[in-house]
Amino acid sequence: LYIESDSVMYYYKCTETAEWLLNRTKICPVLAIICGSGLGGLADKLEESVTFNYEDIPRFPTSTVPGHAGKLIFGRLMGHDCVCMQGRFHFYEGYSIHTVSYPVRVFSLLGVKTLIVTNAAGGLNASYNVGDIMIIKDHINMPGFSGQNPLCGPNDERFGVRFPCMSDAYDSELKSKLRGAAEAMGVAHFIREGVYCMLAGPSYETIAECKLLQKLGADAVGMSTVPEVLVARHCGLRVLGLSLITNKVITDYDSEEKANHEEVLRTTQRQTKLLQDLVCKFLTV
Repeated sequence: LYIESDSVMYYYKCTETAEWLLNRTKICPVLAIICGSGLGGLADKLEESVTFNYEDIPRFPTSTVPGHAGKLIFGRLMGHDCVCMQGRFHFYEGYSIHTVSYPVRVFSLLGVKTLIVTNAAGGLNASYNVGDIMIIKDHINMPGFSGQNPLCGPNDERFGVRFPCMSDAYDSELKSKLRGAAEAMGVAHFIREGVYCMLAGPSYETIAECKLLQKLGADAVGMSTVPEVLVARHCGLRVLGLSLITNKVITDYDSEEKANHEEVLRTTQRQTKLLQDLVCKFLTV
């Protein structure tokens, strides 16, 4: 699905996917949730659910990463009509940056108004602990510095304006509601708020890169989320972003520790219930 050269055809491809889905479920979602590595259990909480495998959906990409189930689930979550992605797509899988964010275009055509993005991230901020949940207040789009932005190419006004503002990418009211939900649950001590930096991956960061990102003001680092947020805001969706801190980045050349995906998945298994309960509580505040 490489669509950079034809925005008109891209719109109709997204419409084809959206109509295929709407014809197969009675759920008309106003909320979309994208689950990061190992966090797909949130989708299991949906009631009256209808599940589609990615490979069965017209023009939809497929997940290739462990911890990403590759299922699109429609249902009701705490009274809200919802669509949930169990597994996302990554630039490092070989997809174009436009394909990575394709589902968000489809969500906008389904009628979604709010997007919750979750991810597993490495902690750059020395005060963060493994298992903390960071509310994303801003991001640094490293691939964008080299021209890898899903908004590059011809602009289709049916989706959004040519030059969308990103100073308010993460909705202040939604962030406040999430903090209120954490306080109501008595888990506010796990909650942080900071800046997420996206790198292309799939290799983990070098020590020098981690030190650079810290100097740039990043609090957490990962390999996803930003393209989806850019497209969501382009389409006028409100966005809440949450990073589960699954490991602390290595900044000591004498350290024997090594970053690895298995550690990420182990941490998400321990903390996934907290994140699930927090999102559910957020939807009732």
